[in-house]
Amino acid sequence: MTSPKATSASIEVRAGRSAPLGMPPARFLRDYWQKRPLLVRGAFDGLRNPVAPEDLAGLACEELALSRIVVHDPRRDRWTLRNGPFAERDFASLPKTHWTLLVQDVDKWDADVAALLPPFSFLPSWRVDDVMISYAEDGGSVGAHVDQYDVFLLQGLGRRRWQISVDPSAPAELRDDAELRLLRRFEPTHEWILEPGDLLYLPPGVPHHGVALGACMTYSIGMRAPSQAELLVDFAETLAEGLPENARLSDPDLAPARGDGEIDDAAIARVTAAMPWLWIDADSKKEKRTGGDDGGSGTVDASLLRTWFGRFITRYRSAQTAAPNPRALSDAVFARAIGRNARVRRNPWSRCAWTRTGRGARLFVAGEAHDCSIAFARLICARAEFACADVPGTAVDRAALRALVDAGHLAFLRAGRGERP
Repeated sequence: MTSPKATSASIEVRAGRSAPLGMPPARFLRDYWQKRPLLVRGAFDGLRNPVAPEDLAGLACEELALSRIVVHDPRRDRWTLRNGPFAERDFASLPKTHWTLLVQDVDKWDADVAALLPPFSFLPSWRVDDVMISYAEDGGSVGAHVDQYDVFLLQGLGRRRWQISVDPSAPAELRDDAELRLLRRFEPTHEWILEPGDLLYLPPGVPHHGVALGACMTYSIGMRAPSQAELLVDFAETLAEGLPENARLSDPDLAPARGDGEIDDAAIARVTAAMPWLWIDADSKKEKRTGGDDGGSGTVDASLLRTWFGRFITRYRSAQTAAPNPRALSDAVFARAIGRNARVRRNPWSRCAWTRTGRGARLFVAGEAHDCSIAFARLICARAEFACADVPGTAVDRAALRALVDAGHLAFLRAGRGERP
């Protein structure tokens, strides 16, 4: 998280009359921005709280305002999330302590809150998202968590204890018992109590936890940081807007098919040709994209395109979808069906295709992907009905067979009656 230039920089400074950040903006951007946290004491010296708590509660009752209430039960360590708009009676029913009201985009509703933004004009205006205000009673918090965007936390009314971790090996596992994205474990490396006017800057990915010490208000100036997935989806939609209806996947050079449902190399070549904005590296046989799981090198393995297309084409223009079985097959029922060589029928709405993956195959059924043998993939795609004895005896194929039956894509038949075993 730190850079060589930032290793000697202090994590806590005091603001000056002409330097609200305690330093020139250029130094802040060089040493701290998206590199390491910074606490600025007295950044907004003499701050007068722009919004009264009752006015924030009133805004949370508006239909168009985005608001939430987070309640923490410290004895049971349970978290409850409620979404607005709220009514006055909702606030009357809250406990005396350990709750937080959060309202987003308050700068759009209140000019005094918007007046907090000019000191951040050293950042591109299009990077600034909103000013979210949280009001909390004593002990109020939203739990230990991680934000994926830059945020400036300005203390308004009252005091708040902030804990952060700059340990790059800090665990990132999330709790599975709360609607909020809370960290399962949090071990702080730094702790402060912020007074009115103090400002805490946190880069993306820094675990942090704030707890109100008595009634308090915090102003969160958050940045816009769209994910790569959001960028890609929106750009793809923009490309799609300019494409004519008659520009389609085509195969005028089609050779006779073998009838086994394979999406072969020739098919993938046609898919690539139908998407000219997808760059192909002929030497590495990898489709190029920006960023991703490959560490940002700009390329991904060619199997990504095959897997995407297999999922897509088996879902494309499907009028109906298979209904999963109400109860999954038990081990005994599955073993009995295999043992008596039950017949299996494919759901007519379940489209199938497959591609090669090394010596095996990836089978696509109605948009779902299953690893299996080539023989099993050919069997499922080529035959609408078959016997269990036709299924290869490998564990991976039997697992795929069972998953397809549970999902409703295949069904075991009783002899002559077409019922499940």
